[in-house]
Amino acid sequence: MSRRFRIKYAKQADLKYTSGLEVQKIWERSLRRGHLPVAYSQGFHPQARINQSAPLPLGFTSSAEWIDIWFQDECDLNLLQNTLPAVIPSGFKLLEIEEIPLSAPTMQSKIVSASYRVLLLDANDAADLLNRIETLLAAPQIMRIRREKEYDLRALIEDLRLGTPVDGLQAIEMRLAARPGATGRPEEVLLAMELDPMATRIEKTDMVFDFGA
Repeated sequence: MSRRFRIKYAKQADLKYTSGLEVQKIWERSLRRGHLPVAYSQGFHPQARINQSAPLPLGFTSSAEWIDIWFQDECDLNLLQNTLPAVIPSGFKLLEIEEIPLSAPTMQSKIVSASYRVLLLDANDAADLLNRIETLLAAPQIMRIRREKEYDLRALIEDLRLGTPVDGLQAIEMRLAARPGATGRPEEVLLAMELDPMATRIEKTDMVFDFGA
């Protein structure tokens, strides 16, 4: 038998250029360092049973990363709460740990949307930004090309607004669809607003899942 735990954590600035594959390896090393009884897959090449919700794009930070990890039956919540903070790297910060049923659906199949905070590193006039936001939201369609396929970016924007400045930097808050086959990207919204994504800091601030009743 095994037990399944869902962990929410922050991915901070010093690890923002680690890929999804590297994040997987960091978790595996951390579990070994803590001598935690992780469960492994069957077959000729057993792998630690670790399932990420949605790998974060390179360069983004996040205060809403989720991961499922399966452990041997002897593992419990207290063991994880007492062990993980000491063995994960400084670029990760544990936020929540809960046990979930083994039969629970995967997070990837239940993601509905993701929220982001974008800080603009260049000086921008608030009234001008508000006008760009209103213009974008008023557009019936915003057709763009991704991987040689045309799609409507406007249909993926669930919310877009001017946020509260942070450390003197103008902020834009957005909530974008994140369903399979219909995922909005913050950098594409910025480009549609004629803003340079390279002159920003982007943080994922929330994820919404639909697990039903």
